[in-house]
Amino acid sequence: MAHVPKIESLDAPSRAKAGRSRTVHPAGALDDRELVRRAQREDKEAFEELVRRHQHRVFAVAGGIVRRREDVEDVAQQVFVKAYFSLKRFDQRAAFSTWLYKITVNECWDMLRKKKVRPLVYEADLSEEQARQVISSAQKGKDVPDISERLEARQRVERLLDGLDERDRLMLILKEVEGFSIEEIAEVLDLNANTVKVRLFRARRRVVSQAKGSGN
Repeated sequence: MAHVPKIESLDAPSRAKAGRSRTVHPAGALDDRELVRRAQREDKEAFEELVRRHQHRVFAVAGGIVRRREDVEDVAQQVFVKAYFSLKRFDQRAAFSTWLYKITVNECWDMLRKKKVRPLVYEADLSEEQARQVISSAQKGKDVPDISERLEARQRVERLLDGLDERDRLMLILKEVEGFSIEEIAEVLDLNANTVKVRLFRARRRVVSQAKGSGN
């Protein structure tokens, strides 16, 4: 494997959701597992299809942490380079997407450390009982509007999320904008699902509070 396909920039048409390429590629009908097997056998087209299929979400994950456009593109390029040269060691016990997004998160933390930005540190996972207590108390707040209604455009998302720290901003973008499931977020960030649920609830409340305070 000697050639790493170049990923598109953030403005390119291929920023569309994974799998919505305008051109029909022969590898496009295959699932990720088969594409990985072929790419491990040095099938260039199979790896290029994996890049097309997942680059939008790689941009989204990176953008939830490092934020600067140039940094996001640098991280995304490095992620696919690392994935390309590590693919033969990938045993497919996890989904390719989970493996790829974990690489993305780690690349972002590495970049922040190199830039001497305080690295993100997660709090300890919440226990089942702690999660139940926080979530049950949240049920009383029925007057809180659906956060998805407030996240109609990425520009507005960035404005509303400015008051959140990196971890909460990332989780909210992944869930409400990119459509990641709770389980996917938990896998990517090495957290339990209860922790993700509770942090998302708290982040939603903060965003709603900020939006009300700003008159949005």
